[in-house]
Amino acid sequence: MKMTIDMPFVETCTVSGCGYNKDEKCHARAITIGDGVHPGCDTSFLGAPGHTHENNLAGVGACKVMGCSFNSDLECGADNIAVSMKGDSVQCMTYHAR
Repeated sequence: MKMTIDMPFVETCTVSGCGYNKDEKCHARAITIGDGVHPGCDTSFLGAPGHTHENNLAGVGACKVMGCSFNSDLECGADNIAVSMKGDSVQCMTYHAR
């Protein structure tokens, strides 16, 4: 069974240490952003090389950051997002406080 869901794409990911990253594109099926407060790449960051499925491009399956202006009922309303390192954590750089 294949599901088709309209969700924003991860336009870029510059986290070179993630196994889903190839050529600054995320190849997970979908990612989850946030832990309720912080806009981290919550459940999807995989610190292992070579796990990409090059035919997949990730979308944002859920956003748990209640303070983000793009969050509507735990879904991201941005057109697309960028993921990068901020300090020592993997973050959604598209996050915008309400």
